[in-house]
Amino acid sequence: MPTPDFIVTLRDMIGVHPLWLPGVKAVVTDDGGRLLLVRRADNGRWTVPAGIVEPGEEPAETAVREVLEETGVHVTPTHVAGIGTTAPVVYPNGDHAQYLDVVMACTYVSGDARVNDDENLEVAWFDGDSLPDLPPLHRRAIEWAGDPERRAHFVPPAPGV
Repeated sequence: MPTPDFIVTLRDMIGVHPLWLPGVKAVVTDDGGRLLLVRRADNGRWTVPAGIVEPGEEPAETAVREVLEETGVHVTPTHVAGIGTTAPVVYPNGDHAQYLDVVMACTYVSGDARVNDDENLEVAWFDGDSLPDLPPLHRRAIEWAGDPERRAHFVPPAPGV
């Protein structure tokens, strides 16, 4: 999916200056405990499905929408696994952004996993012990979602804050 219209409008007003945006990572598991991953077209990395929360959209809705848009799979969110902040990003076009990262644990409902958009090169299910190399925040999302106590994780404040 291309850049959401509301971000294009904001960029017309502020140019490449930093945007603070809410994002969702969806950690999807099936009945066998496998994880659904996508391999991104922009950098070739394997990640969990992820995307930007649209204005007025709940993070759980974002998780469902992004997984379907990217993989053709229908999911049900089960719980918030954690909340963190990404590092600032500078995109190839010079846009600056940083994301509040909401990690949603989701379970598979139906659908055949496939590339369903132009953002990804591959979609596949992986066993937890045979995951490809993942960016650190995506590996953290999987760890948080796999917490058997279903705690909502967060990064604690630095000492003295």
